[in-house]
Parts: sequence; structure tokens; C-alpha cells
Amino acid sequence: MSGQGALTGLKVIDLSRVLGGPFAGQVLGDHGAEVIKIEPPMGDETRGWGPPFHDGTAAYFEGLNRNKRAIALDLRQEAAREVLLRMLEGADVLLENFKVGTMEKWGLGYEEVLRARFPRLIYARVSGFGADGPMGAMPGYDAILQAMGGIMSVNGNEDTGPMRVGLPVVDMVTGLNAVIGVMMALTHRAATGKGQFVESALFDSALQLLHPHAPNYFRSGKLPKLTGNDHPNISPYSAYATATRPVYLAVGNNGQFRKLCAEIGAPEIAADARFATNADRVINREDLRVVLEAAMADTDGAELGERLIAAGVPAGPILTVGESLSHPHTAHREMVVEVEDYRGLGAPAKPADTPASFRRKPPRFAEHTAEVLKEFGYGEEEIAELIASGVAPRDMA
Repeated sequence: MSGQGALTGLKVIDLSRVLGGPFAGQVLGDHGAEVIKIEPPMGDETRGWGPPFHDGTAAYFEGLNRNKRAIALDLRQEAAREVLLRMLEGADVLLENFKVGTMEKWGLGYEEVLRARFPRLIYARVSGFGADGPMGAMPGYDAILQAMGGIMSVNGNEDTGPMRVGLPVVDMVTGLNAVIGVMMALTHRAATGKGQFVESALFDSALQLLHPHAPNYFRSGKLPKLTGNDHPNISPYSAYATATRPVYLAVGNNGQFRKLCAEIGAPEIAADARFATNADRVINREDLRVVLEAAMADTDGAELGERLIAAGVPAGPILTVGESLSHPHTAHREMVVEVEDYRGLGAPAKPADTPASFRRKPPRFAEHTAEVLKEFGYGEEEIAELIASGVAPRDMA
């Protein structure tokens, strides 16, 4: 796929590693931005987060770094910092997620150096807790923020206890928040000509995800309980057993509930006073589970889920990752994309006139060193010296 994305012409220098920052860079790249990923001499650590591996690079890295060109710079060396400064002369956005204070230590702090030198630059930092406050500048990791942000306290049930959500939701939302911040800053720059500092912190993103538990707590003062697959405010809104696989029901109003009961051949359930309103159904959710599962006991979960949603009842079978990725609608929505021997997830934001494009598969370590340095005015001898001296290493340390 090719074409002019909404961000075509935007130049991004991506110094970030691991997840939140690289994910933000990939989103910008998918929508047309030119992204140059600058890795440390030892490489982005996610290159080693496998198996599985392809040509020595973990699939984990591949999921976050397409549509980027890659070089490496040892920013501990002054000569490497000079290379970075030259690259920033034409850049619109700098992404980084170093430990807070690292850029300042290298003489590359935004307020101290970069803001005056590059007044149009948008400096986007992904951090764990922000730069100040009681936990300012401390490192942050997805699972730790799931724990400290209250997410684990509402995930799981009485048997399991608090559990981590099975994907890096805080990291990924933080990356998306960084993209939103960059877009806001670009709008502001278009009006004023001035760039600005943008911060997206994992701590803030973790708290942002606490819906509806935070508003419930603000109103009631009561802590949420571990409810497993159940919704704290709605019933039936959970996974229910069938003859085969579980089906998830997400019934939000009385009309949907009556339709559900009719579709499963048990209209009498909707007439039961215990289940007359959503509030009644929440209070009597265990009794409701018993009668619903009895009515669905001889039904195939996959067939039932698809039949219910077609009838206007929010429901769906619980699929495996493989089943989800091979679903016909996944193909229709272009949510699995291919570039040569790479397969990845598509872009969920779909501007009609400026769609995302998938132009480059994830890069090998420092794959584009000579190409990129030449674009920034370095001659062949200078490039050879930068590589030989370890300023711009071609092999991981």
C-alpha cells in the first residue's frame, strides 16, 4: 500500500526504546511521517525479547518499529551528539523516553538547549511518572503502573486475586497519548510558529484508564471489587458458558435483554421480576447467570455469538488470537498488513482521503546508517570514520 498520508512531510527523530515511544513513532510513520529511529550501541532491548525471532530480531520489536529507517548513535560521545543536533535542524518532532535527566546530562535538554536552538521543534517525552512530584523522574514499566494505577485491583476474581491485564495496555495508551499531544502541538505551531514540550506519562495514562471505577468511587466512596469478567454496573455483561466455547454478552438496556431472551428461546427470563431492570439484574446477577447458562447449554458459542449480534444483541464468541487475526472482518478492515516477509497489525485510524500506508518493514539494526548520514551532509570518509570510531556503530555492542 502506498499514498500520501496525513503526516507526509513531517520529520520525526525517534530516540525512544521498548514500547510507548516506539509505538508512537510507528503511528506517526504509518500516517506518512518520515521517522528515523536512533538506537543506542546495544540496540533497542526489545530486539532480544523473544522467541520468536526473525533474522535475529524478536517479533516484539517488529510489532512497534515499521515505517522507520534506523541508525545507531552512541550519545555518550560528543561527536554523536553533534550528529543528532545536525539531524534536528530539519526535524519537526523529537521522541524520547530516556530516564528523566539523561538528555540534560548530555547537554540536550529542551529548556536549556533545544528550545532556543530549534524553536519550531516539538519535543515529546514518554516517561514513567513525569519529571517532578513525589515520584518524579522514577522509571516506569507497564506492569508496575498497572499495579500502582489501580488497574490490577479491578482485574481478576476472588480466586485469582488482582491480576495484570494480559497486554501492555498502559504502555500502548501512553504512546497514543504522546501522538495526541504531538498532534495538538502541531496545531498550535501552525497558528503560532512555535514548538513546545509534550509529556506523556505512564502514571497518568494508567489513571486515565480507570473508567468506570474512578467515577463510581468518586460518587460512592466504595472501592470496586474483583468481578472477573463481570461489569460492575451492567448485567448481563460477562462471559457465559455454552455447549462449546464461552460467549460474551454485553447487554446494556431492557430492549436488548428481552431480545436476548427471545433469541435463546427463553422469553420467560425477561418476564421474571428479579430481572426487570438493569439494577435488578445487577443485584441478582448470579441467579441470572444460572438461568441464562441453562438456556444456552445446548448451543454452540460461536454460532450463538454471531447470531445474537446479527439480531441486535451485543454479543460475541471468545476467540483465540489466531482466530481473531484470521477472521474475515479482520481482512476486510485491513487490520493485518504485509510488507515483503513482514506481517503486522494494520492502522485503526482510517482517514478516508489520507489513509495510512505501510512502506517499510521494521529495520535491521543501523540498517540505514550510510543513507541517512549522507542525507544530512556527511561525506563517505566522514561516514566511515563515524562508523569506525563507534560514534555510529553498525554492530550491536
